[in-house]
Amino acid sequence: MKIKVGILGASGYVGSELVRLLLHHPRAQIVYIGSKNHLAQNYQELHPQLGLDLCFGDEDLSAVELDVLFAATPHELSASFFNENLLKRMKIIDLSAAFRLKNLQNYELYYGFTHPNAKLVQNSVYGLCELYEPEIRAARLVANPGCYTTCSILSLHPLIKEGLVDENSIIIDAKSGVSGAGRAARLEHLFCEVNENLRAYALTSHRHLPELEEQLGRAAGRDLAVQFSPHLVPMQRGILTTSYANLRGKSSEKDLRALYRDHYANKPFVRILAEKTLPQTRWVRGSNFMDINLSLDARTGRVIVLGALDNLIKGAAGQAVQNMNLMFGLDECAGLEFFAAL
Repeated sequence: MKIKVGILGASGYVGSELVRLLLHHPRAQIVYIGSKNHLAQNYQELHPQLGLDLCFGDEDLSAVELDVLFAATPHELSASFFNENLLKRMKIIDLSAAFRLKNLQNYELYYGFTHPNAKLVQNSVYGLCELYEPEIRAARLVANPGCYTTCSILSLHPLIKEGLVDENSIIIDAKSGVSGAGRAARLEHLFCEVNENLRAYALTSHRHLPELEEQLGRAAGRDLAVQFSPHLVPMQRGILTTSYANLRGKSSEKDLRALYRDHYANKPFVRILAEKTLPQTRWVRGSNFMDINLSLDARTGRVIVLGALDNLIKGAAGQAVQNMNLMFGLDECAGLEFFAAL
């Protein structure tokens, strides 16, 4: 039996990737797509390459029968739109940040709104599949993680979980393709502004910072603060993070690499690369894989961890499908078993 799927916000970059992935999923059937800006328009007019013959509906789901709803919508809309009655009728995978943060004050500080739905926030599950699989399998509302955060958390989690680094020394240098900023037209994202350019932005105030600190703090068992420096690079998609931390005690690079292999054993979408093979965004482009490797600088006593993923797939749509697979008891890899194109 097919899983009846709806996608709210199907016209954006993440929404269109959800459509592409779900059209080829062996158990999914897209029966509803929603978009305020393209109401009643056929999807093929917007994305003819995908071949989905379905018209956009409005945000009224009262007459729509769904097993699961993917929401690639603005944060404030998700925060106010979802409720207990809706969750009784369907499972929800939210790709906004509306349910990622347990500390409600951070919505005011970083997103500029007061969250209207504290109960659902507390009942939501953070959908990082490699870390929280049991909770995701039992969840009805999953908060799909952000792209920077997925890459950074998976890069650092083994070290922090095992207490091998000084958490106060962590610095994350992150670089993202332009699609991470969404499809809305903005001056700073025009071709002539981005091409042949590399720039930092939102230093000390990026919206993913509280999400990072909350989840890494969960691994550490205490509150922590990290330095997070995001950069925009002139490519369409991809994220590369380079994370630095001071090592506690004495560990060899061989020991650290073995720790990572053990930590992510049986996690099909995390690849620990061979020694001296450093992650590159082109190796994960268009796939749901995340590549990780590390180097130990004996001179400074720092460990350097590199991670790479596709911000639209493992950082968004692919991870959402991975969450759906777990929530419905399917093979975690269903519909996601493909590699990056050359």
